[in-house]
Amino acid sequence: MTNEDDILQAVYQVILDRKANPTDGSYTTSLMRGGIDKILKKIGEEATEVVIAAKGGVHDEIVYEITDLVFHLLVLLGHQNIPPDAVYKELRRRVGTSGIEEKAARHIDP
Repeated sequence: MTNEDDILQAVYQVILDRKANPTDGSYTTSLMRGGIDKILKKIGEEATEVVIAAKGGVHDEIVYEITDLVFHLLVLLGHQNIPPDAVYKELRRRVGTSGIEEKAARHIDP
């Protein structure tokens, strides 16, 4: 596990703790209580903010907004009981594969 994985895992563990032990005044608890719709709404908002920051080209703003987006994606993973390692594994599988080829070969049962 790399240092990058460590911080994502640490944040994910806090998210799981808030899910299992809701705390009044916790932002993560409020997202979990709001359910999937609230979490997805925040992801949409944060993704839009990433686009705006990237268009503006200010390094620190881009980093800040991407951090917000990654956090909310981790909340989604926690809500759905998907460990970040599942994402790392999929990224590793895709390394060296054309994105176009990978998408064409993808098969997900409905």
